[in-house]
Amino acid sequence: MKITVSGSLGNIGQQLVKKLVAAGQTVTVITSNETRKKDIEALGATAAIGSVSDAAFLTSAFTGADAVFAMTPPNLGGANIVANTAAAGEAFAKAFKAANVKQVVMLSSIGADLSNGNGPIEGLYQVENIYNQLEGINITFLRAGYFYTNYYNDVPVIKGAGIIGSNLPAATLLPLVHPHDIAATAAVALQQPATGKQVQYIVSDIRTAADVAKVFGAVIGKPELPWVEFTDEQALEGMKGAGVPAEIAQLYTDMGAGLRAGKIQAHFKASGAPVDGKIKLEDFAKEYAKAF
Repeated sequence: MKITVSGSLGNIGQQLVKKLVAAGQTVTVITSNETRKKDIEALGATAAIGSVSDAAFLTSAFTGADAVFAMTPPNLGGANIVANTAAAGEAFAKAFKAANVKQVVMLSSIGADLSNGNGPIEGLYQVENIYNQLEGINITFLRAGYFYTNYYNDVPVIKGAGIIGSNLPAATLLPLVHPHDIAATAAVALQQPATGKQVQYIVSDIRTAADVAKVFGAVIGKPELPWVEFTDEQALEGMKGAGVPAEIAQLYTDMGAGLRAGKIQAHFKASGAPVDGKIKLEDFAKEYAKAF
C-alpha cells in the first residue's frame, strides 16, 4: 500500500511511520520543516514538504495514496485557533477529493461530538463535520483520549509549588492515552479495509485526576503530591501568568470545564468506554520520572 502520513515525526508520527514501513508499506510523510527530511528518509519514508493549509500541496502529497493519516493539529502558535484548524480541515477535504483518496484515518479527540464547551477540540468537531460531507471516501474518526504527554506542562508547577492540578476535581474520571497507542491503532486502521464513516475511540487508561497525582508523585519522590482543583478564573490567570497566550489559556480553561462537567467524556462513556491501548498510567509514569 501507499500511505501518506501528516503530522511529521511527532510523538505519534514517528511511531506510526516505523510501523508502516516495517509492514512493507510505501510511506510519504508530510512536514512543514525542511530539516525533517533526513530524519524521514532515515526511517525509510519519503518527505513531502509544505503547508497543511495548502490544498494544492496536499493534493500532490495525496495523489496515488491508498490511505491517508490526517492530522490537523491546532495552530497553537497563532491566533484564531479553532478557525485555523477548520480551515486546514477544508484544505484536506479539497485535497482528498482532488486526489481521489478512498480511505482516511483522521486523528480526532474525545469530545469532538460537541460543537462548543470543549476548548480546542471544537476545531476537530468542525473538521469531522467537513469530512462527514465527503462522498465516496471511507473515514475513520480516531477519537483519542487526553494525552499523557500533556502532563509534562505541569512539571514547572510541581517543582515550583509542589502541586499538580487543573480546574476540575480530583475525583474526575479522565480517559487518557499514550501517543504510541494512537500510532499502533492508526497503523492497523490504515492497513485494513474500511467502509463508510465510523468513530473509533483510542484510550489507554481511565483514571481519576487524584490517581494522576498519586502515581506521578510516587515516581518523582513526592508521595504526598496533591491534586489541587482551581477555579476557572485561577486556571485562566495562572496560564496567562506563565506566558500562555490568552486565547490558548481560555481554550484550555474551557476544556477543563468540559471535563469537569463530564460533557467531553459523555459520548465515549455512552459508547461503552472502550480501553484498547496497552500503556497504562503507571507505565507512562516511568517516562515522566525520566523527564522530570
